[in-house]
Amino acid sequence: MAKKFSHQNKIKTLSEVVAIARRARRAGKKVVATNGCFDILHVGHIRNFAAAKALGDILIVGINSDVSVRNIKGSSRPIILQKERAEMLAALKDIDYVFVFGGTTPHSWIQKIRPHIHVKGGGADIRKHPLFKAQQRVIEDSGGTFILVPHVRGKSTSDIIRKIQTKK
Repeated sequence: MAKKFSHQNKIKTLSEVVAIARRARRAGKKVVATNGCFDILHVGHIRNFAAAKALGDILIVGINSDVSVRNIKGSSRPIILQKERAEMLAALKDIDYVFVFGGTTPHSWIQKIRPHIHVKGGGADIRKHPLFKAQQRVIEDSGGTFILVPHVRGKSTSDIIRKIQTKK
């Protein structure tokens, strides 16, 4: 049997993070959440996690399942499978808990976790995304605040993949 590393204890199910968030709120702690595919981890992700963690006491990260990533990004994605993406994120010091979710939006789990703050990287065109207003409404209807952290210019998984493909 493979050795279980301590960071793997940070990988939870949705029901576990719902209970963790509930206990944290009762203890007066501020719960922060974010989500994404996090297919190829890059410095933009790391900076967003640090900015998100600085806003509260507990950072919970929802990652899209493999099926969800394929539905959002296309049949060639994900590059890294969900179990490995979850483990890489769990190894980061700023992240307290990680869980995998299905579906193309985080709406259903935001309503269950009810974070005080939900953070997304704020690229220049994020406000134009068709789901931006709906996600903002779900967060606010759940009692939270939607915060956009500065986008790290030129850093995206899609850009990294394109760069690799052009080097062939």
